[in-house]
Amino acid sequence: MDGIHLLGEWYGCSVDAPEMTRAESLRKACVEAVQEVGLTIVGDRFHQFEPQGVTGAVILAESHLAIHTWPEMGSVTIDVYVCNYTTDNTTKAERLFQLLEQKLRPSRTHIQTVHRGGVAS
Repeated sequence: MDGIHLLGEWYGCSVDAPEMTRAESLRKACVEAVQEVGLTIVGDRFHQFEPQGVTGAVILAESHLAIHTWPEMGSVTIDVYVCNYTTDNTTKAERLFQLLEQKLRPSRTHIQTVHRGGVAS
């Protein structure tokens, strides 16, 4: 299926940000960002680790957002994949990625973009 898959590693994130350490804070930030860009949520699941850290996923009609925090290292990994079956969702995926990056404020990033599929090519 044609789509775009954005893979990010963020370093130097603010360890004091509630999104780094609390599942509900990260869930809220993710859900709000997905809604702002206009993608369709079909479910979500977030897990709080003790003493800190969060893993979560928002399942989208268009595919998914997965995010994992390591507050002890100030690091986040993020995975945004959207298919472009009936419409090109590339801009929405990129904007979602940017909104969450602005929220978690990394000082250094490593991003990979994978163009998936080839049906339209």
